[in-house]
Amino acid sequence: MISKTKNKVAYMGPPTSFSNQAALQHFQENADFIPCESIADVFEAVENRTADFGVVPVENSNEGMVSHTLDMFIKSDVKIVSEVFLDIHLNLLSNSEFDEITTVYTIPIAFAQCKEWFRKKLPNVKHIDTYSTAHAAELVSKMENSAAVASSLAAKMYGLKILAGAIEDYAQNTTRFLIISNNISPKTGSSKTSLLFAIKDYAGALYDALKPFSEAKINLSKIESRPNKVQAWEYFFFVDLIGHIDDENVSNAVKQLNEHCDSVKILGSYPYFPAS
Repeated sequence: MISKTKNKVAYMGPPTSFSNQAALQHFQENADFIPCESIADVFEAVENRTADFGVVPVENSNEGMVSHTLDMFIKSDVKIVSEVFLDIHLNLLSNSEFDEITTVYTIPIAFAQCKEWFRKKLPNVKHIDTYSTAHAAELVSKMENSAAVASSLAAKMYGLKILAGAIEDYAQNTTRFLIISNNISPKTGSSKTSLLFAIKDYAGALYDALKPFSEAKINLSKIESRPNKVQAWEYFFFVDLIGHIDDENVSNAVKQLNEHCDSVKILGSYPYFPAS
């Protein structure tokens, strides 16, 4: 019997990070997982083919887009092949007691997701950023008078007490992760396409760029701008649309988009599962 080699999957953070949980949700146990210290490291692992796939956070339901991920797509040629939605529940973890906490560690977006809780419960603690929630838990496991904002799985792994559970400000707290690869995703019955473009510099350029999608009745489910780091006051636009790049109406709209842009990059077409 010939054994099939497992895919190698890169993700951000140590085991139990939310990126790790998203990777496990998508690939189950049918992969060898590679922890990375940053989003850039995940992209690099895929680009260099030390990983077959990467898992990166792109959007939180309450805090919006993850800018570093968007910036990486500007300079990378990897493709999006799938997406994963993970419910996020944040907890305050520590070796110390609640009234002994002077410093809290976690990633910036996690602080943002529970800023009201901290304002009411721990308004005077010092906040220190880490590269992942799991890394914060790992650090705090070796400290006194410190706490981490992380998952309950991280509490178990690093032997920490949960001083307060579900401290996120909104119960509906979901993060969208993208699965990236050097390959493309096969066409399915229902697809989403992501692309980025830089418009030409003239009045009405963005309207002209998006008009073909409206005329073709293509649903643009997301549009986000990011500054061009090379040219001040110029922007890249990221778009998610419902449909596959090989669909005739999508393909024609993208061709017309090119007429109004300095550059257009197709980031990938991948399976789309509408919310029920």
